[in-house]
Amino acid sequence: MKKVVLIPDSFKGTMSSAEIISIMKERIEAYNPGCQTVSIPVADGGEGSVDAFLTALGGEKVRMKTKGPWNEEVDSFYGMLPDGTAVIEMAASAGLPQVGDRKDPSRTTTYGVGELILAAARSGAKRLVIGLGGSATNDAGCGAAAACGVRFLDKDGRSFVPVGGTLGDIASIDLSGMDGKVKDMPITAMCDIDNPFYGSTGAAAIFGPQKGADEAMVADLDGKMKHLASVIEEQIGIDLQEIPGSGAAGGMGGGMKAFFGARMQMGIDAVLETTGFEKLAADADVVFTGEGKIDTQSLRGKVVIGVARKAKKMGIPVIAVVGDIGDDIEAAYGEGVTGIFSTNRVAVPYKEARLRTKSDMKLTMDNILRFMKSMGVKA
Repeated sequence: MKKVVLIPDSFKGTMSSAEIISIMKERIEAYNPGCQTVSIPVADGGEGSVDAFLTALGGEKVRMKTKGPWNEEVDSFYGMLPDGTAVIEMAASAGLPQVGDRKDPSRTTTYGVGELILAAARSGAKRLVIGLGGSATNDAGCGAAAACGVRFLDKDGRSFVPVGGTLGDIASIDLSGMDGKVKDMPITAMCDIDNPFYGSTGAAAIFGPQKGADEAMVADLDGKMKHLASVIEEQIGIDLQEIPGSGAAGGMGGGMKAFFGARMQMGIDAVLETTGFEKLAADADVVFTGEGKIDTQSLRGKVVIGVARKAKKMGIPVIAVVGDIGDDIEAAYGEGVTGIFSTNRVAVPYKEARLRTKSDMKLTMDNILRFMKSMGVKA
């Protein structure tokens, strides 16, 4: 092999994308000295997304102070890539780890995320990629919008910054004060879920409990999300309930669409587009990808399938190295996956398998590379 592309997702709870790439690269170079390896760590929109893009493409991490989820000052950051693309992970200013034991999605805010967006736009960013994941909020992105100049008014015409518990007080929305640089900046929101804005599978019902909402709070938040959706449909002309992913990150998906005009995109598609995958993978002999488990959910377009679809168009074979293989995944081969290999070599439960994932990854790569070399695929 003369050139290989490495673009695996993380194995949640065991290995990061970068750690997997490191193991893959070391084994490939051991079997194929001089082989060029192109590394593209995968960002899923949550914590680590900025670092993943910077590792893949270079650039600068810009550090700054913003408001945190409890409206306190926190250390935050965004990434600026060499081509002028700014990358933000909303968890950097509204993340669940930042609230500790003070979980309350009726009171937390995304205001600091808006401060990051505003800072990136004013620093000259040509476009923005924002990861929707790991949030402690359920304010539908109203806090972020307020930081960028959008005004939310109650029935008496008073302006306020809504949080989850006060979304029901929004009587009107004034977009005219949105910062001009933010308004002119193309925005892509990375989102791997298709939950609607409200309802039994909406933002509050599905994600509220992990953010600290009990049954009564979930019902209250959901009702207020429904109210906000009606105001947005009436005044902005967008039916958020019909947009897959609008319920992502406490409704931040819907807020990014309604207030910022963002384009929603699957995380892996955003990675492939932003990194310029087609250019990086040109003339590659093979692409190695993977994820913790490949199953029917993966077929919706997660990392392995997203990579395979792109590589298939380029005529490049794709090898998926995964932690586990579910049933009914044969359709993956039609999408461009050449072969799927599990690292669970001794068929043990996850609790045991996770303790040996690095050594199993190394040994699995050894087996694949040994076979490829025996078939004449060599430098």
